[in-house]
This record gives sequence, C-alpha cells and structure tokens, in this order.
Amino acid sequence: QVQLVESGGGSVQAGGSLRLSCAASGSISLIDVVEWYRQAPGKQRELAAGITKSGYTNYGDSVKGRFTISRDSAKNTVYLQMDSLKPEDTAVYYCNARGALREFWGQGTQVTVSS
Repeated sequence: QVQLVESGGGSVQAGGSLRLSCAASGSISLIDVVEWYRQAPGKQRELAAGITKSGYTNYGDSVKGRFTISRDSAKNTVYLQMDSLKPEDTAVYYCNARGALREFWGQGTQVTVSS
C-alpha cells in the first residue's frame, strides 16, 4: 500500500507561483510513475505532469513551459512548481502513483488563481 499526501495549495493572483508537494509513504518501491492531475469544477480530470522512476517527465499541453515536475528521492516527495499561473489553472490538484498494476491517489489540494 502507498499513501500520498499533497500540500502547498492555496490562493494566488494571476502571474504568481505555487509549489505543490506530494509526499509518499508505505511501499515506495512499488511506484513506477507519479503524476499530478487536476480537476476544475464541471470539467474532467486532466493530466498536468508526470515523472517516471527513471526521471522522464511529461506535461499536459495547457501547462507546458509554466509547470515543472521534480522529485526528491531522499524525501520520497514529488513537487509541482507552478509559475505564471492563470485563472484557468484553478482546480483541485491530485497526486497519483502507479506501479505493480496498482494505482494510488492523494486527497487533493485546492489551487485558486484570481484575475
């Protein structure tokens, strides 16, 4: 079992920055990929960014060039640095970990960007 705890959400004005954290505990060795998803009210959940065990990263088209995903293996934590935030980035952001044919989700953290 893997437990994921997100933190770092909050309210910010357009153009500002936030850094989200996803701290993992439990059977860390199971994890192959960690991804950040987001879900805005009335919209489907979408991929924001992902990072594999080997360090490969990928981003959703709407966040490319503004968001950066990284990890600190010593702390079992994945970060999502969000810069140049826009009102349309407002959403609940969820951390997802996958591996060994299993999937785990965090509880989500709210990000609100005002214009």
